[in-house]
Amino acid sequence: MPPADILRRVTLSLHEAGPADRPTVVLLHGVGTSGWMWRRLVEAVGGDLHLLVVDLPGHGDSAARPWVSLDDTVAAVAEVIGDRAPDGRAHLVGLSLGGYVATELAARHPDLVPTALVSGVNVLPFPRPRLVRAAGRLMSPLMATTPLLRANARALGVPPEDFDGYATAARTMAPGTFLRVGADLVEYRVPEAAATSSSRVLAVAGEREQELIRRSLPILSTAFPRGAARLVPGVGHAWNGEQPALFAEVVRAHVTDGELPAALREPQAA
Repeated sequence: MPPADILRRVTLSLHEAGPADRPTVVLLHGVGTSGWMWRRLVEAVGGDLHLLVVDLPGHGDSAARPWVSLDDTVAAVAEVIGDRAPDGRAHLVGLSLGGYVATELAARHPDLVPTALVSGVNVLPFPRPRLVRAAGRLMSPLMATTPLLRANARALGVPPEDFDGYATAARTMAPGTFLRVGADLVEYRVPEAAATSSSRVLAVAGEREQELIRRSLPILSTAFPRGAARLVPGVGHAWNGEQPALFAEVVRAHVTDGELPAALREPQAA
């Protein structure tokens, strides 16, 4: 078997928390970090929910398994659900890269995914995609440097007290992962399978999120028959760190089909 195929068979690393008899929730992190980013959510809801905190390919303790494609990652997470969720089904919470993975899983595998909360997902064309790719190629060799990490942390709204953890997680990312992930996501569009999915999907973005992501909210919510969208006031991309208590409240409400926090508001129609 070729070395690349052997690496693709490396099982995703995950951390398990919470009682196994509670609803299972898989937490999917953003690019350039790891399951570390969910530590506050685990503390907040780990007593109520069965959590599987995954490190995606090329990241964290799964860095030995290369990021091959979004399709490959979707298949790997589906395998985790089948292997580790007691009833073979799991709710999904994904932010940024994790949001794209969760969107695809909800569209393709509604039998595995009763609900998905997806935050920070863009399904609209970039105005200058070639410029975006060129910027990615320039940034990739510098991703682990402290100045760029600090700039990214500010842009993402990472709280200052979280910077050291963010930097440590970012530096575990396998070389080339950032470029390969970017190539997958720059052309991302709503999956066709969303139209027939039975998954209940909540698309969320911060009020200070990038414009294309905010404009994607109503598109995502209408693509899924059981879709909804909400805008979170006063926060940016990494709002799980900016407003951890509110994020936990949204997760708990969505998983249990409860009432969403009144602070959230519906976005304008596309």
